[in-house]
Amino acid sequence: MKKITQITLAALLAAPVTLGSLSLPASASAASATPAGQTTTSQQVKGPVAQAPSVYTESAADYAQFLQAKYNIQLPQQLRKGDFIKAVAAILEADQATATDKTSDSEVKAPAFTDLNSNDSAYKAAVSLYNNGILSATEVRANDKLSTYAAVFIAVKAAGFKELAYTYPETKTAKALAKLGISSSRVQGQAAQELAAALDTGLIPESLYPALRKGGEASSDFANILLGRVLTSQGKYKNEIGRSGDADIYSKLYAAYRTADLIEAPELRTIVDQALRNDLVTGYNLKDSRFDSNFIDELTLTYGHDDIRHAVQLIGLLRSEGIDADVQFQPKTSAFIYLKEWGEPKETPDYKVTQIENGNYIAYAKEYDIQFEFNNTADKARFNDIILKYAKKNSDDTSALIHASWWQPLYYSPTALAKYPVIANNKISLGNYYAQSFSLKENSKVIQEGFRKLAPDADISSYTFWVDQPFFNYLNGESE
Repeated sequence: MKKITQITLAALLAAPVTLGSLSLPASASAASATPAGQTTTSQQVKGPVAQAPSVYTESAADYAQFLQAKYNIQLPQQLRKGDFIKAVAAILEADQATATDKTSDSEVKAPAFTDLNSNDSAYKAAVSLYNNGILSATEVRANDKLSTYAAVFIAVKAAGFKELAYTYPETKTAKALAKLGISSSRVQGQAAQELAAALDTGLIPESLYPALRKGGEASSDFANILLGRVLTSQGKYKNEIGRSGDADIYSKLYAAYRTADLIEAPELRTIVDQALRNDLVTGYNLKDSRFDSNFIDELTLTYGHDDIRHAVQLIGLLRSEGIDADVQFQPKTSAFIYLKEWGEPKETPDYKVTQIENGNYIAYAKEYDIQFEFNNTADKARFNDIILKYAKKNSDDTSALIHASWWQPLYYSPTALAKYPVIANNKISLGNYYAQSFSLKENSKVIQEGFRKLAPDADISSYTFWVDQPFFNYLNGESE
């Protein structure tokens, strides 16, 4: 077997010694993985592959794909106002309060709609938006065709800009409407203020200006863009540092890495450190769910490493292969058993140790996961061949590989991929923080039971996902 360095051990964490298998923590992407056997249907291409650094603007198709994947929203071509109301209520997950015997506060009672009753499909959504100040009239007109202006008036309040809009004096409103190329006499009062705020905040991109100048019915593309911008304004769209084709992506990667510290999470760490002491596992990862990417599972891969130069070169490698993707950086702390026979450990700000009863240590090392959301499933599938050719060691000669390539690179998918074996992730969550350990499927039950004995009140879960073949070989005790 090839010698595994201490740094590699920090990344390729270990396993239940009593079972003779290996385990490794997963990332936030795996935490929302699609269970084994479950598939998704979206195959839509996001857009043309970037051949040079450029500014990527989300399209109607991008937003539509996200809405379908995350919220099961698929707008019809012939839009009714009620369709849009239901979509907005779904993405906001607002309180759909209805009048009940227990409800006495007038603000949360169901309004007396003049043209909508409790049997109508848009009723609950309309009640939700009304009680959240997004709809203000008791006449909903849910069966009317959706107009561009009606969509904007709903969207600007759903996006959280209502109070801002009503600060607009007439001169500021007129100035904003002039950007659109319409007269302030065309839209007046609060409606004009709302439209002006929607323009100034970027809720309405310039691509929608022609449709607004024309007026009339809103297309599904128009509505999907507005819904996507509402999600973005509410912090519910993708959480990323940029795209691989961005001119500043490298500086963003370095900034994210430099500002990431070892994750402490003392309450959670006490639990999983005891799992190390008990030889239930020989390693785990700590991560923070606030760095979850919220990417579309079918298009997402997660790649783990500890060297930031490797991440930068990996981005450059993808660009050189004509692949553009959304990028999210996720800080990760890797904890593992450091054997006393390895010698006295040397601590740094990014590497700490705690000695345990048997003379060994628990080591904590700074690492990271990079999550990629590719433009299409074909690019996601190509990633494996690219890594095997340019970022996987097969000998001591690394002259044809990117910096700090590993014998067993680690990357995985929440959805099925050809040539990717299935393994399990075992996870404990406390608040925003979680600890994870990968294992072979057949060993997952014992690890979960051990975790439950240590922390009966903690949130403990397990699920399967798809991992690259070299790492699967590692879990089975092979060196490559």
